[in-house]
Amino acid sequence: MICKSYLVEGENQLLKTTPAYLFYGENVGLKKDFKNKIIEENSGSQFVNLNQDEILKKDSVLESFLTDSLFGEKKVIFIDEASDRILDKISEIIKKIDNHKIVIFANVLDKKSKLRSFFEKSNALKAVACYPDNELSIKKVIQNRLKNYSGLTNYTLNLILDSSNLDRVKLNNELSKIETFFIDKIINDKKLEKILDAKINENFNILRDKAFEGNKIITNNLLSETVIDDDKVVYYLNLINQRLIKLKEIVKNRKEGNLENTINNIKPPIFWKDKPSMIIQAQKWDMLKINHILEMNQNIEIKIKSISEINKRVLIKKLIIDICELANA
Repeated sequence: MICKSYLVEGENQLLKTTPAYLFYGENVGLKKDFKNKIIEENSGSQFVNLNQDEILKKDSVLESFLTDSLFGEKKVIFIDEASDRILDKISEIIKKIDNHKIVIFANVLDKKSKLRSFFEKSNALKAVACYPDNELSIKKVIQNRLKNYSGLTNYTLNLILDSSNLDRVKLNNELSKIETFFIDKIINDKKLEKILDAKINENFNILRDKAFEGNKIITNNLLSETVIDDDKVVYYLNLINQRLIKLKEIVKNRKEGNLENTINNIKPPIFWKDKPSMIIQAQKWDMLKINHILEMNQNIEIKIKSISEINKRVLIKKLIIDICELANA
């Protein structure tokens, strides 16, 4: 049975009448939300986390988890990284799961997928496509999560929206910060700006990207304009690390003359506004350069954590300069 994700989000007790779900697609944050929702709604159950490889390597592993139940305890089995390879085992085990439940998570499955077709054509099972969020769906999540808070104006709503960058994982992190800080459930504009640090974070991301592009003029200008907060140095290193990992994935998978298609197929997807910059960066970076900066990044983090009197801002600025220089090497 085909189900719309926004309708399933609004349902209560997802597993009450459905023995098995398939959540597939590129929206990692939405799939994580569904998993958390199922855990919350089935607090008395035993949860088992498996991935496809574990099940395929050992024929009886899935069945053993379902049959070996203490005092008839209901089990909810989560299966991650699923594909068509697991269909035979799933179709057999669903016939004998009794009161247990199976929830499957997969990446993008095209219309020819046998696993997707199996769930979509069944009247008892449900298939839910988790497509990327848009501005409307992100705003809805914010409004639902903060519905009991006062001070949620159009300005604060857009501030949170901009900070999330249409990424549900990041959005949930920002909302957790808000819930932790505003204990009285009254949102204050100025305090919210400080918590999200939207402007500072955005400026550092621009600085990072221009350095990876090898743009010396803009990088030098931004180095003097961007606020480098000592307390956020490890966070900045993580932002640089994330970009290195993304570039490593692109370089590893790119095919000659087809760089843009490689970037378009990266999962989770790269936000459309970032793609032009990613193309420039991917043209300038190879595995040798990436691994060199990864090692430098790691050494800087060790120094920061082990030498309290070290000048953190100088280290970060020096790293940015080194990245810019190496991009052009």
